[in-house]
Amino acid sequence: MQVCASRGFRRFTRPNPVDFLEQAWFLNCAVEGEAVVPALELLRALRGIELQMGSRKRVAKGPRLIDMDILLYGSETMDTPELQVPHPRMHLRRFVLVPLAEIAPEALHPTLKITVAQLLGQTPDRSTVRCFDLAE
Repeated sequence: MQVCASRGFRRFTRPNPVDFLEQAWFLNCAVEGEAVVPALELLRALRGIELQMGSRKRVAKGPRLIDMDILLYGSETMDTPELQVPHPRMHLRRFVLVPLAEIAPEALHPTLKITVAQLLGQTPDRSTVRCFDLAE
């Protein structure tokens, strides 16, 4: 069953580790999609993909094979133990905002009421985020 159709992807980034610093740099990207299911159902589908790929969270915020998050879900907001939308720390993470601003700079954060491009300009996070295309 298809739960989401991809509408946008620009390139990968390679940010330095955040929170749990004793890990290798990792690959990151943002993908814009059009979901055909509610946000919680989409999250469960993403978690299923993570499990099928063998990803396990052994340490909170630590290294893992793959980690997929829902950053925004249109103008919806949600706060449950399983899912918080918009992502509660996205505005504090340069590694999230850089690729998101490339594909959706005008997307509006539904609670802060500013665009992703503005969030990137205002984030206190000054960590390094290297961008590269698949051909590189």
